[in-house]
Amino acid sequence: MFLLILSSVFLLQFGNSSLIPHSVFKLILVNGTVYLKSNVKNELKLPFFSSESSKVDAQTLVRSGDSSCHKSGYRKKMCAYRHPTIESCETNQALLRVYMYDLPSEFHFGLLGWKGKLNQVWPEVNDPSRIPSYPGGLNLQHSIEYWLTLDLLSSNTPNVVRPCAAIRVTNSSQADIIFVPFFASLSYNRHSKLRGKEKVSVNKMLQNKLVKFLTAQNEWKRFGGKDHVIVAHHPNSMLDARGKLGSAMFVLADFGRYPSEIANIEKDIIAPYRHVVRTIPSADSAPFDKRPILVFFQGAIYRKD
Repeated sequence: MFLLILSSVFLLQFGNSSLIPHSVFKLILVNGTVYLKSNVKNELKLPFFSSESSKVDAQTLVRSGDSSCHKSGYRKKMCAYRHPTIESCETNQALLRVYMYDLPSEFHFGLLGWKGKLNQVWPEVNDPSRIPSYPGGLNLQHSIEYWLTLDLLSSNTPNVVRPCAAIRVTNSSQADIIFVPFFASLSYNRHSKLRGKEKVSVNKMLQNKLVKFLTAQNEWKRFGGKDHVIVAHHPNSMLDARGKLGSAMFVLADFGRYPSEIANIEKDIIAPYRHVVRTIPSADSAPFDKRPILVFFQGAIYRKD
């Protein structure tokens, strides 16, 4: 399944020299081998990918001198991924071909206050200053929807450095999977409550519109939505639409608030939260044999309501 590509998904540890994910679609490694699964295709076994091959020297790239790169946070990281000598990934070279719907901005970056020009659906990812920031704090735990969308957009953008793992295609018949760019977690966090004279929240309205849109598409009808990927990482996101779109592959935080017929380990992916605490540089972190006490959180498959 496409989102086994995600295991470490953008929850990428941003060290001093690491930037945006080597690719947000970084492949999960299982015993030295990558496995991609699909609901409609046979399992595909791919060769091992070394993380070293996708590392970028942040300092070298930033020193190349783009004035728009002298910013803080994720924009600085985005800038470091730009390089004038890197060519775009070609469709026939990519490991995974992804078709992404051109949903209106109200479903994605419009939720962040972004407004494009006439007929402009997406921000210009080759200019980090034009990409709206994702809210900070605990919101970042569920920002996977944002990073996956940006990664796909950057796959067709010249001068953006990224591994040729997943690429966006414009013809759905060429795609291995269909990605739905709805910022469901952000929609829940920001727009689930009624405001003013609203009778229906913006979050519920967007879900209803999404269901109507998807179920009317030939791409959805082809396999009943089984090759579609929908990110619903916040446990309360997609509450109104999940039952109607349950045949799709969901990217979730856990299965705690889903019935097994809607979300299950056979078709869906549990993606970890993005780190909200700064990662300790490896040079400053004690090695395994120097740590007398090791602690880990086992967690649980069911969320306590």
